[in-house]
Amino acid sequence: MAPPPKEPPKTFAARWAAMKNLPPFLRMVWKAAPGLTAATILLRLLRALVPITSLWIGKLIIDEVIRLVALDGPETLTEWWSSGLTGHLAWLVALEFGLAIVSDLLGRLVGLIDALLAERLTISMTMDLMAHAAELDLEDFEDAAFQDKLDRARRQAAGRMTLMGQIFGQMQDIVTVLTFAGGLIAYNPWLVVLLLVTLIPAFLGEAHFNSRNYALDFGRTSERRELDYIRRISAESETAKEIKIFGLHAFLADRYRALSERFYRERRRIAQARAGWGAAFTAIGTLGYYAAYLWIVGKTLSGTITIGDLTFLAGSFQRLRALLEGLLLSFSTTAAQALYLDDLFDFFKVTPEIISAPDAIPVPDPIRQGFVFENVGFRYPGATHWAVRDLSFTLHAGETLALVGENGAGKTTLVKLLARLYDPDEGRILLDGRDLRDYDLASLRAAVGVIFQDFVRYNLTAADNIAVGRIEARDDRPRIEAAAERALADRVIEKLPSGYDQMIGKRFANGVELSGGEWQKLAIARAYMRDAQVLILDEPTAALDARSEFEVFERFKELSAGKTAVLISHRFSSVRMADRILVLDRGRIEAEGTHEELMEQPGRYRELFELQAAGYR
Repeated sequence: MAPPPKEPPKTFAARWAAMKNLPPFLRMVWKAAPGLTAATILLRLLRALVPITSLWIGKLIIDEVIRLVALDGPETLTEWWSSGLTGHLAWLVALEFGLAIVSDLLGRLVGLIDALLAERLTISMTMDLMAHAAELDLEDFEDAAFQDKLDRARRQAAGRMTLMGQIFGQMQDIVTVLTFAGGLIAYNPWLVVLLLVTLIPAFLGEAHFNSRNYALDFGRTSERRELDYIRRISAESETAKEIKIFGLHAFLADRYRALSERFYRERRRIAQARAGWGAAFTAIGTLGYYAAYLWIVGKTLSGTITIGDLTFLAGSFQRLRALLEGLLLSFSTTAAQALYLDDLFDFFKVTPEIISAPDAIPVPDPIRQGFVFENVGFRYPGATHWAVRDLSFTLHAGETLALVGENGAGKTTLVKLLARLYDPDEGRILLDGRDLRDYDLASLRAAVGVIFQDFVRYNLTAADNIAVGRIEARDDRPRIEAAAERALADRVIEKLPSGYDQMIGKRFANGVELSGGEWQKLAIARAYMRDAQVLILDEPTAALDARSEFEVFERFKELSAGKTAVLISHRFSSVRMADRILVLDRGRIEAEGTHEELMEQPGRYRELFELQAAGYR
C-alpha cells in the first residue's frame, strides 16, 4: 500500500534532514560491488594526501634554493651539480616528480574504478526497483499518484550515479582539507576561522536554490510524465498512422511546447536569482582570501616566516579556500541530491497488501470442488460506485463458465478477483472450501492462466512471446511448439523468416510486425504454455476473423476438457459452447444458465443475442 503523498520540504532543517538518506544509499553502493567500493575509498585516501605533501616539498625546494643562492657558489647548473651542493635539492625535485606520477596514476585508477562501480550500482539499483515493483499490488499501478512516485524512483535509480562519485570525492576532500587546515593552524588558527566565515553565505545560498530546484521537479512530476508521453507517442510506429491521418502533429507539438516553456520559465527564474546571489557571495569569499593573504605577506616582510613558508601558506590558503568552497557547495548539492533519494526510498516504502499469509497452503492439485463467490463486492480505489456487488455463484471444477455483459458490467473485475489481483471489499471467495487468502499467492497464480483483452505485445522472439506464459520453461522448445499448435499460432510462426527465433515487433532491428489477429494467437498460446488448472480467456478472439475464431474455439473446447475455464466474450456464437453462462449487469448477476435456458426466457441475454444475430442476417 502506498503511503500518502508527501510535500517537498520547505525549511532548511527539513531539507538538511534528507541527509539521512546517505547511509542507506552507501549501503546500496557497498552491496552493488564491495571490492570496487573498498578500492575506491582506499585510493582516494591515498590521493587526499598528495596535495599537502606536494606543497610541502615545494616549500622545501624553495627554501633550499634560497639557501644555495646565499652561498654565492657556482654560476652554471653543471658546476652546481659537480660541486655536490645540490644533492639534497635533487632528491627533493625527484621526489616531487615521483609524486606527480603517482598522483596521475591514482587519478586514473579512481576514474576507472568509479566508472565500473557506477555501472554496477545502476544495475543493482534497477534490479532492486524491478524486484520491488513485482511485489506490489495491481491497485498501486492503476493509481496516478503511485505512477508519479514510480517515475521519480526510476529517474533516481538511473540518475544518482553522480552522487556516488560526489560522496567519495567529498571524503577525499575532507582528508585533504584537514591536512591543509592543520598546516595553517600551526601558523595562525584564525586564518581557518576567517576562511569559514566568508564561505558560509555561499553554502547557505546554494542550499536554498538547490531546494527550490527540487521543489520544482517534485511539483511537476505529472507534467513531466505527460511530456515524456507526448514525446513517445509522437514518434512511435503504433501511433504514427493516426497522427498522420488525424493531423495530430501540430496539436502534440503545441502541447509539448506549452508544458516545456512553463518548465523553462520557472527554471530560468531560479537560475537568474542563483547567478545574482552567487556573484555577491563569491565577492565576500574573495575579500576574505585577500585579507589573509595580506597577513601572510606582512609576516614574510617582517622576517617571521621564510619565503618557502610564504609559498606554502599562500598555496595552502588558496587551495584550502577552493577546497572548502567546493566542499561546502558540494555538501549543499549532496543535500539536494539526498532530497531526490527520498523519491527512491519512498518507493521502496510502498508495501503490498495482497500477500501470502505466514501459514499459507499450496493450491490443491487437482482442484476438486472449484470456486465459490459469497456475496462478493469490490470497488476500485477512489471510485464511488461498486465494480461488482453481491456476487454469489459457483465455478465448479472442470466447468467452462462464460461471462456475458455490456462494457463495464464487471466481467474483467471478476476475473481479477478470481486470480487474486485484488481482494474483495465485501464477502469472500472460496477455493475447495477454503478462503482464497489462505492459499500461497505464488501457488495460486501458477494454477491460473489468464490472457486479458489488452494482452502485452512483447518485442521478443516468437518463442519468447509464448514462453512468457511459463517463463521457467523457456528452454523447453517442444512445449513452446505444442502450445503454438494448440492456439493455431504455429501457422503464424511458420511464415516468419526465422520461425520461432524471429524477433517480433518493430521496436528493434530485424523485427517483424504482426497483424492484430496474429498477435492474439501468440497470446492465446501463452495460456496453453502455462498449462494451468484454471484457464481464463478475456475476449480472446476480438481481433480474429470469423473462420479463425471458429477454429480457435473448437480447439479451446477440445483442450479445456477436464479443466476449469472462464470465457469472456461479446460474441454469442462463442459463449454457446460454455457449460454455463453468467449474465452480468452493472456488477451484479442478472441471470445464469445454459444458452438454451437463457434464450427461453426474456432478458438481456436474449435481447443482446438477437441484436447481434440480426447484424449477420
